[in-house]
Amino acid sequence: MSERLGPILDHHLTPAQRAGAQEIVDGPRGAVYGPFIPLLRSPELMLHAQRMGEYLRYRSAIGPRLSELAILVTARQWDQQVEWAIHAPIAAQVGIPSSVIMAIARRQRPGDLLVDEAVVHDFCCELHERKAVSDRVYADALSLFGEQGVVDLVGINGYYTFLAMVMNTARTKVPEEGAWRMPD
Repeated sequence: MSERLGPILDHHLTPAQRAGAQEIVDGPRGAVYGPFIPLLRSPELMLHAQRMGEYLRYRSAIGPRLSELAILVTARQWDQQVEWAIHAPIAAQVGIPSSVIMAIARRQRPGDLLVDEAVVHDFCCELHERKAVSDRVYADALSLFGEQGVVDLVGINGYYTFLAMVMNTARTKVPEEGAWRMPD
């Protein structure tokens, strides 16, 4: 399938698109890539999404290790290869074992999860698959992360679902380099 909503040539950018792209380049991401390429068609939406994502990815109340785990579960739920290719290596760098990453890729519940990882995994899976979270899993998340952590965890799931929807619609091209691929 061919990519839709691919990169826009620099000389075709509107002033608003150019300014939005520059704001992303100047931020922690350092470049316009992945979902921000199709989102560039709506620069105001792109910038609002970028700001939310910057908080959720870099400063959420559950921390980067568990945020990356939640992102991987979301990427798997949405079969989103770009999200996976970007975040699987980051998850490994922040301490998610490769066995956990590969089990999620295979749509299996990892057997070697730490307690906090198990809660995040189960919370995310229930939210995506059942469109709700059971009382037990909610209570476990609340106990570990507090109300802000629970809300941030919901936010991570919602934000990365939005990005997955954007990239699935746009058929965003998967980065060629790297060994991190989900099985079909």
